[in-house]
Amino acid sequence: MEKLYYSIGEAAVELGESVTLVRYWTNYFPHLLSPKRNARGNRYYTPEQLDILRQLHYLIKDCGMTLDGASARLQADRKEVSNRTQLRQTLESIRKELEEVRKSL
Repeated sequence: MEKLYYSIGEAAVELGESVTLVRYWTNYFPHLLSPKRNARGNRYYTPEQLDILRQLHYLIKDCGMTLDGASARLQADRKEVSNRTQLRQTLESIRKELEEVRKSL
């Protein structure tokens, strides 16, 4: 079951990055990410915003794009980037399962 909101720490763990980087991306891409804040000012991301963070991570870290390039790519063709990130997640989960099978043999 998917949560309604993810804390910035949970988002960072999901991406495998630091909280500082997630906060920086949130401030750099306000047109893409606008997390809800509680009374204390803590950021909470929706599953859709978490997907955008995954897409940014894919473009910036895996494809080597600049921040401005990643922003332009998401605005131009978000559907293709979304498909590629979903494919990458699926392949990573298959790899983990295969590694578990190999360990059990």
